[in-house]
Amino acid sequence: MALAHYSLAIPVVTSKHEKTSILPVSTSSSWVATRSSPSIRSKARMLSILPRSCRIGYKAKAKSPESEVNLAADAFTSFKHLLLPITDRNQYLSEGTRQAAATTAALAKKYGADITVVVIDEQLKESLPQYETQLSSIRWHLSEGGFQEFRLLEKLGDGNKPTAIIGEVADDLNLDLVVISMEAIHSKHVDANLLAEFIPCPVLLLPL
Repeated sequence: MALAHYSLAIPVVTSKHEKTSILPVSTSSSWVATRSSPSIRSKARMLSILPRSCRIGYKAKAKSPESEVNLAADAFTSFKHLLLPITDRNQYLSEGTRQAAATTAALAKKYGADITVVVIDEQLKESLPQYETQLSSIRWHLSEGGFQEFRLLEKLGDGNKPTAIIGEVADDLNLDLVVISMEAIHSKHVDANLLAEFIPCPVLLLPL
């Protein structure tokens, strides 16, 4: 059985190792992606940088390098549904969150994709007096990028870790890309070590 896995770094190369990778696609961002079973709760996971629709595990002759490059390139130019997780409590959004919102809007506009925003907090809405102001800030920053309409999910006070919630939403909605600022990782809101376990699609990490 020959498993074909792809690593996206310019140029695209083939890797035989089934390990999580954080690979640069530009001087300002990094890709992290995983391959998983249909349920994110499964412990046994195969890792790949391709979205679910393009994962490959087959018994056949190896494809030519050119066809492999084309397949990987197609996988990263067909985003149709993006996820923007919000994990900070700043009513006007932190610098990292504003950057993630702007990037999500730009990518969605470029690829004609939909946006889902998931607001995550360990406290209930009633305990967050600035919550409505924060939602207005999210709407404003996305509208600045040309998006007046987006799907909003609220995961407030449900007791799950933010990384697990992001993975669950990405899996349930069959998302193509998650956009997160490294600020969320540095602030310990998102556990980088769990990204490979819970996120079933590519993740764009934006440096501060």
